[in-house]
Amino acid sequence: MRRAVVNSATLVYMPPEHEPVLAPELIDQLAPEPGQTAVDCTFGAGGHARQVGEAIGSSGTLVCIDRDPAAEARFERLAAEVPCQTRFIGEDYAAGLRMLSGEGIRPDMVYMDLGMSSMQVDARERGFSYSYDAPLDMRMDTRQEFSAADLLNEWPESRIAQALRRYGEERYASGIAREIVRRRPLQSTAELVAAVKAGMPASARFGGGHPAKRTFQAIRIAVNGELDSLEAALPAAWAMLPTGGRFAAISFHSLEDRPVKQFLAARARGCVCPPELPVCACGREPEAELLTRRAIAPGAQEMAVNPRSKSAHLRAAVKIAGATEARA
Repeated sequence: MRRAVVNSATLVYMPPEHEPVLAPELIDQLAPEPGQTAVDCTFGAGGHARQVGEAIGSSGTLVCIDRDPAAEARFERLAAEVPCQTRFIGEDYAAGLRMLSGEGIRPDMVYMDLGMSSMQVDARERGFSYSYDAPLDMRMDTRQEFSAADLLNEWPESRIAQALRRYGEERYASGIAREIVRRRPLQSTAELVAAVKAGMPASARFGGGHPAKRTFQAIRIAVNGELDSLEAALPAAWAMLPTGGRFAAISFHSLEDRPVKQFLAARARGCVCPPELPVCACGREPEAELLTRRAIAPGAQEMAVNPRSKSAHLRAAVKIAGATEARA
């Protein structure tokens, strides 16, 4: 397999003024207190972790998970500055949560900031952005062999089109996939952008944002197995929480937000018996109380300062005694 070349000298890049999205709102929903244990599933630049770490104080414990090797260097810097005990797990967050569960960890809160981090998109050589030319990489874990170049140059046309539809909700998936295959081998993000534009009608290239936005999202999600990780991580995170534990997730598009919304709604639901039954026969009791009946979105001020926050949605819930736990 071809592997995109990444310049390790830039892997610890961190803008001096990184602002985490929806940070005050996340802290409000998690309500961290001194002495508590928190699990940050997607450490990224550590903006959320820093605020949580300061809130849980010297008697608290903060566990940070991130599969990007570049994140560990940023974590070491944060660990030296926050008052709490810290730990880093360099894994995909679904695997990291399984590891913690196997150790019997029962955190007071688990939270996720889904999608790619600003660190990844700003590191040009990582190939996450359609705004500048770079190798076709898009790996969140640079130790992973499979890259965007492998997908685009080796997958059959039908499978590429399916990925564009499923992960990018791309209307012109068939034409774009056909053009990608016709232009092989593709080696750079600029070549991918050119293929996308050539694979859609001229009228579709204008308005509604950059024409390659949906394709880049789809390829990135497919390369990193992001939705599979989310599907595995949601029940793992929930199972770890004790009664009173809190869960929160920030998402940036409907493919992330929908599973979170459905997962929490299912746990907040009580009786599922058919309405014609006079009394409940299922015995199901809710195990979650939704803290956000509707997703929390950034305010106008945050969106003006940080345009990347515009599509963010925050959902949260607290674990309550479900049927099994209540009978224990």
